[in-house]
Amino acid sequence: MNRASLIFQDSATPIMEGIVNLHNYIFFFLIVVFVFTSYMLASSIYVYYRDSSYPKNLAHLFWRLEIFRNINVTHGTLLEIVWTIIPSLILVAIAIPSFALLYAMDEVIAPVLTLKVIGYQWYWAYQYSDYNNLAQGSLAFDSYMVDERDLKLGDLRLLEVDNEIVLPTNTHIRVILTAADVLHSWAVPSFGVKTDAVPGRLNQIPLFIKRQGVFYGQCSELCGVNHGFMPIVVKAVEVNDYFGWVNSSLARLA
Repeated sequence: MNRASLIFQDSATPIMEGIVNLHNYIFFFLIVVFVFTSYMLASSIYVYYRDSSYPKNLAHLFWRLEIFRNINVTHGTLLEIVWTIIPSLILVAIAIPSFALLYAMDEVIAPVLTLKVIGYQWYWAYQYSDYNNLAQGSLAFDSYMVDERDLKLGDLRLLEVDNEIVLPTNTHIRVILTAADVLHSWAVPSFGVKTDAVPGRLNQIPLFIKRQGVFYGQCSELCGVNHGFMPIVVKAVEVNDYFGWVNSSLARLA
């Protein structure tokens, strides 16, 4: 297995940073619970098989464990309170940051730019709806996967497209998603984004890209026979470079 498949991609948005931090935070509790339960299991096995004449009785077994020596495990009110409250507190400690992250993922803050994404079988279409009223025409294009025969040296197989999305960095962006035929899913791991594009419905997600770069994604919904051939490529550039790209794109449409 490729090591890259076992770890997160480098974060490019605050949302993805929050997802990685929450993952690491939850892993702390997972390790604590794993170590404790492993210790209890190993201790139980050791005590159970240490003396063949020892009564194979669960209550006696727990009594022989040092940690429960002074606790009545047959009708132990204290023990039952402890093993109910501690897991509840762990769940609360996990739930609070989880809810905060979920709220942040759904909050669109005064977007400067709106990008509309439409899923088709089997390609993506993009519309920069903020420029639809300009005299030059609307800025919209389809994005198809580049065939293997047309790949250049250094290109990524099954991930390159003929028309990539260009977005500015350090800008609040609203992405609106829908589909024209079946369910699709617009997913870019570095952005922490994986949202369904549903026919007849609009979903929206916030984006705030913190660094320049080229980011790849794919459709993550089983949308048909060519499901695996709907890549996503986002090129994040500085704001001035973005406006230069917009002006040149609109000039070609005129």
